[in-house]
Amino acid sequence: MTTQYSHEPAFLTGDEYSIPTFSLLGPDGQLYPGAKAPELEHDQARRIYRSMLATRILDERMLAAQRQGRLSFYMQCTGEEAAVIGATAALDDADMIMAQYREQGALVYRGFSFDEFMNQLFGNELDYGKGRQMPVHYGSRKLHYMTISSPLATQIPQATGYAYGQKLAGDGQCTLTFFGEGAASEGDFHAALNMAAVHEVPVIFFCRNNGYAISTPAVEQFAADGIAPRAFGYRMHVIRVDGNDILAVYQATQKARRIAVENNKPVLIEAMTYRSAAHSSSDDPSGYRLKKEEEEWREKDPVLRMKNWMLNKQWWSEEEEKELQESLRQEVLETMKRAQKRPAPALDTLVSDVYAEITPALQRQFDQLKTHIRKYPDAYPRGAQSLDPDVSVSTIDQGDS
Repeated sequence: MTTQYSHEPAFLTGDEYSIPTFSLLGPDGQLYPGAKAPELEHDQARRIYRSMLATRILDERMLAAQRQGRLSFYMQCTGEEAAVIGATAALDDADMIMAQYREQGALVYRGFSFDEFMNQLFGNELDYGKGRQMPVHYGSRKLHYMTISSPLATQIPQATGYAYGQKLAGDGQCTLTFFGEGAASEGDFHAALNMAAVHEVPVIFFCRNNGYAISTPAVEQFAADGIAPRAFGYRMHVIRVDGNDILAVYQATQKARRIAVENNKPVLIEAMTYRSAAHSSSDDPSGYRLKKEEEEWREKDPVLRMKNWMLNKQWWSEEEEKELQESLRQEVLETMKRAQKRPAPALDTLVSDVYAEITPALQRQFDQLKTHIRKYPDAYPRGAQSLDPDVSVSTIDQGDS
């Protein structure tokens, strides 16, 4: 590295350069003058749009279910579908995705069924996580989608480590990790970017900058020009993209993947978008943002924008729209009813998958739990149902609880 010297004390602030936002598709669904759409085939475009619509309808129905008391918790992807699904569509289906908790659209695109969503949301016996996670913490080994963790930003350094393994394997795959601009304030973010840059691993850091870390606006989170300039501190490739423009997100992620896989270089993408819904079902955004702001972003709705583009290309019709919406709503309702009726996981799954063999200490704790449940079966009806029916309460030492 060549050292450059100056002989006057000139301090730089970073204001000398502002990173532009890459965008192709206007809010009306028309390409901007001079913009060229990526090579997106008819069938894939329809797959992307169907995934966006399915994600939105799933979110609408499940938030309603939470309000009805059927679910304890829910988080919506509403307003960010283009960022999540556009990026996923640009990957190879065997690439690893490490998400935060608002990327159900990525799973929809890869083929996760409504049944699989519902099983996790209700934590029933078919839930891959065996009821151990709170709702919206999905995971799918077959779809290369790492199970979500609640603690903020833990997936970012994990993505770097996984991508390092992909580099060593040499199979031409990469890892993409989603996170919000709030998570980028965690130390894990910086540790991950530094490690990825130093070890040159094929990872794409995808920041959904939706303007708010729960209720904290971006202006109160950082003074710099967003998240993208941080890449310069690690000599990393970076691009800022209109996160509500499906074509721009798709093309930017395609190019980012090429850099990551072909050159073993990490890339940071900052997608400028907006969380149209609340942070979660426990949040009320009316307390910290204006209706006018929400209305302005509603005009940039990513689903409507792609729909208009599809209509303009005659790749979609209003009749298909109506038919698909009706069928999706019906399917969501039917799968929800089925999932609710399925029993909870068996009690012994509580201690499985922890160790190769259950330790004596854990076995003692589990035996004490079973004794307690047998003693108070009315308080634990589901737990009591899964116990050994040949052992009655009368045969249990009532003092061991």
